[in-house]
Amino acid sequence: MHYHDEELTGVVIQALIRVHQVLGPGFLESVYRQALVVELRRRGLTAETEKEVVINYEGVEVGRHRLDILVQESVIVELKVVEALGKVHYAQVHSYLKASGLKIAILVNFAGAKADFRRVELT
Repeated sequence: MHYHDEELTGVVIQALIRVHQVLGPGFLESVYRQALVVELRRRGLTAETEKEVVINYEGVEVGRHRLDILVQESVIVELKVVEALGKVHYAQVHSYLKASGLKIAILVNFAGAKADFRRVELT
């Protein structure tokens, strides 16, 4: 199934809200990651965990990073379980977008009474 960016991020957001409603706060990031993958796949989406991205510096590979979840090979979902999302988390997501060549990510924090999520675009 092919989605436009807005539709796809909408489905991902619905899925992460569902996961938070069912599990609530208090679990490790790995629990939310696995539950979100289950929910995304139930909704007919492809969801890869630990997708490796090569980090280059002026054309030379200097490292690798693993994305939390990559949905439909086009949207990064970065999971956090922290008191509050901060500038460092947004900077991290922007770096992942640049390194992967993708344009859209969803940054989500499962620690609160409600899931806190933000759509992040590379401009």
